[in-house]
Amino acid sequence: MPRPDPFSTPAYTPETIAAIATAPGRGGIGVIRLSGSRLLATAEQLCGRQPLPRVATYASFKAADGSLIDSGLLLYFPAPHSFTGEDVLELHGHGGPVVMQMLLSRCLDLGARLAEPGEFTRRAFLNGKLDLAQAEAVIDLIDASTATAVRSAARSLQGSFSKEINVLLDQLIELRALVEATLDFPDEEVDFLEAADAFGRLERLQRKLAEVVDRAQQGRLLQGGLHVVLAGQPNVGKSSLLNSLAGDDLAIVTPVAGTTRDVVRSVLNIEGIPLHVIDTAGLRETTDEVERIGIERTWREIERADVVVLIVDARAGVSEADRAILAQLPERLARITVRNKIDLLGLAPERHDEEGGVAISLSARQGAGTDLLRKELLRVAGWHPAEDVFIARERHLRALSDTRTHIECAQAQLPALELFAEELRLAQVALGSITGAFSADDLLGEIFGRFCIGK
Repeated sequence: MPRPDPFSTPAYTPETIAAIATAPGRGGIGVIRLSGSRLLATAEQLCGRQPLPRVATYASFKAADGSLIDSGLLLYFPAPHSFTGEDVLELHGHGGPVVMQMLLSRCLDLGARLAEPGEFTRRAFLNGKLDLAQAEAVIDLIDASTATAVRSAARSLQGSFSKEINVLLDQLIELRALVEATLDFPDEEVDFLEAADAFGRLERLQRKLAEVVDRAQQGRLLQGGLHVVLAGQPNVGKSSLLNSLAGDDLAIVTPVAGTTRDVVRSVLNIEGIPLHVIDTAGLRETTDEVERIGIERTWREIERADVVVLIVDARAGVSEADRAILAQLPERLARITVRNKIDLLGLAPERHDEEGGVAISLSARQGAGTDLLRKELLRVAGWHPAEDVFIARERHLRALSDTRTHIECAQAQLPALELFAEELRLAQVALGSITGAFSADDLLGEIFGRFCIGK
């Protein structure tokens, strides 16, 4: 159902909120944002003048006693033509933390209250300026760690993802209408479902859904990245491999076993995918208390990982100790075996299949073969380059999965049309939750509570 227009009632007077919209700390420019109603009066009290709509006006921002707090640009966006759909006022001043706080306090004294995290974007959603998927794309754009993620988040913010979801919703609604018509007029001579190609529509809907799921899964990788743990016995070259992948000396490398006693984290970028690589303490029995704690942390990181790269010395191969490590890995984990130090054997880098997974032979010290590992990590993640990927979240993937399940259940219910129709309805509810067509208040609170204050 469409959200109600809050401006359809003349008595609607939204509470004014205010916040610092720029990042904490010192900067050349700082921005205070206000959203609510009757902000022209606020501007006049603060600056002694009323700004023109959508015109940058130089102004002096004054305290209650008339003394100068700061000077800068004043921008006014009257409702409903603003980000939130309400009157919006922006004060662009100097970006010192003290002057920003003084200016914010002045706005609060004039009747505004401090905005909650994500409240500006939440108002934009509630006022119909953004749907829920677009609202989430705002924070994804802010948090994007690669240029590819930025472009994909921008596409979602512009409505690319929402458009695809709405196409699916329209197809579902049309199919439901045909089924309901058949249920309402069971004695009609014309078979509505066959005449309108209802089953062909169902197949096309499933193909379109599979395409959207694939693009959403790619977008989920851009948003969350891949968590990779480098594991293995001491002194097999885990830290050297991390340094080779990163192209920098991030971890200490020595010939002494047990040098790495805690996890070392690094975020790499492979074809736009954030790769969260964690170098860990060597897995072995030890009486050293510090090393023992590091090994415990290694196993905790492995439990949270998407991929485990088990590194072995190519000269010794996979030993019984390595097999013991493999046996303890969670079954759900993808795993890659890296045979390191091939330079000491005079061998060339290669990728080869082996029982239970894939092995990469490389030299971390020389960097030979690390490209093979990067490609294998992308393959394990399920990444394939595409220009039309949109940012997606785990919530979106769950909703798409639920939609697919209900459609498959609907197909299995035939020829019981009442059950078929009910599964289609549940599919529509699941799909509509992505854009906010069907959203519970607690879901909205969880989503917008993750935003920063000024958004």
